[in-house]
Amino acid sequence: MRSRWPTIIALACAVLALALGLVYAGGHGPGALDAAAESAITGWPHGLLRALVLPTEPYVLLPVLALLTAWCLATRRRGDALFAVLGPAVAVSANTWVLKPLFDRWKGETLVYPSGHTVSMVATLAVLVLLVHGRARTVTAVTGAVALVAVALGMIGLDYHYLTDVVGGTFFAIFAVLAVRGLLTRLAPRLARARSDG
Repeated sequence: MRSRWPTIIALACAVLALALGLVYAGGHGPGALDAAAESAITGWPHGLLRALVLPTEPYVLLPVLALLTAWCLATRRRGDALFAVLGPAVAVSANTWVLKPLFDRWKGETLVYPSGHTVSMVATLAVLVLLVHGRARTVTAVTGAVALVAVALGMIGLDYHYLTDVVGGTFFAIFAVLAVRGLLTRLAPRLARARSDG
């Protein structure tokens, strides 16, 4: 019997991302938690803050995803290769074109909820965690958690995002990747049958 935990986690993350978004929908300023986080990071060196957000940059994430996809193809895991491409792509696209306009939260002249930087990185990490096994999975999860904290500090300090944008982006990315994984898992038998019939 297939574990229900991925579904439970995905639904919980979706609800939390939605609830947090509704609290700040249409807003143009920080909440109490956001203000406290900004206050704690005020005065940090700009160079350090820039370094902290590097894991969210496309020139870091895209090569990681390309290598992961190539590895899956080399080991004859076509379904996993498709997942490595679609998981982050769906998460980032839905966040950019649906969620940000829907929640309409602003920081200056930019829509910020959920954080696109966070969605990109967390979606990539979630795919990695799901595709590796054993000790590698534990190391990836722990390293990812540390990177997420660093990225949050960097984006808040650089005035890119509020803390709640990062939290919402984390929840949404996990939901989106798990949803894509679940859909592909359900479709896999049909795709296999179609290939064999062809």
